[in-house]
Amino acid sequence: MSQIIHQVDAFTDRPFSGNPAAVCVLPAPRGEDWMQNVALEMNLSETAFLHRKDDGYGLRWFTPRAEVELCGHATLAAAHVLFETRAADPDQDLRFSTRSGILLARAESPWIVLDFPATAARPCDPPAGLLEALRLNPLFIGRSRFDVLLELESEEAVRAVRPDFQALSEVDVRGVILTARSTAAEYDFVSRFFAPSVGVDEDPVTGSAHCTLAPFWAERLGREELIGFQASSRGGLVGVCCRGERVLLKGQAVTVLRGELTDPACA
Repeated sequence: MSQIIHQVDAFTDRPFSGNPAAVCVLPAPRGEDWMQNVALEMNLSETAFLHRKDDGYGLRWFTPRAEVELCGHATLAAAHVLFETRAADPDQDLRFSTRSGILLARAESPWIVLDFPATAARPCDPPAGLLEALRLNPLFIGRSRFDVLLELESEEAVRAVRPDFQALSEVDVRGVILTARSTAAEYDFVSRFFAPSVGVDEDPVTGSAHCTLAPFWAERLGREELIGFQASSRGGLVGVCCRGERVLLKGQAVTVLRGELTDPACA
């Protein structure tokens, strides 16, 4: 037997943009070492591993370097694969059991909507070395469950940041979110996301970061439903909607590759 693996561009409606993720739909749970090796081999920001359970699917995410507790774009990619291959009924909600609790996904063609926990950022002092690594002076610094959020004075300032990734990898934080209000009419805010400590210098589009960005900008802009643009070189749009302690993330996805893992350990 071989293991099918899919590569999906998430938070985009066209290939070669958005954020690529690998997806393995497993017949049964696999060991952490095997999953970590597959993620390293794929060398994408995230690889999702899922297997069928009585109440839905178990789901885990790995960067090339480490397992993470929450990932939006790889969850979107996993839901897309299940719906596209008809392994799951598009008329029924998907239920994922994860290290961040139960996550839901539903198809609203051409979109997929994810139900994630909100991870609001509370004001904090910057972790040691952070501002030096980023070479900037933010308007706001806050810390969420996973990441540090920094608001900058403009969209142009967000786009212009060139971090020292080696220095940033030594800062005590999973990831760093930069954000500012957008100057474009088609979206409300922009962001970038850096996570060199887990092997991802700059993530193209980060769903989990929008669980922090959504409550941050909803409070400042006075609206629950917003559109964010992650201003990486690939770029991607994320629709967000605040629902108390939950955030709905809305995006599209495109399969760009299907293949087989030929490692004998797949059998």
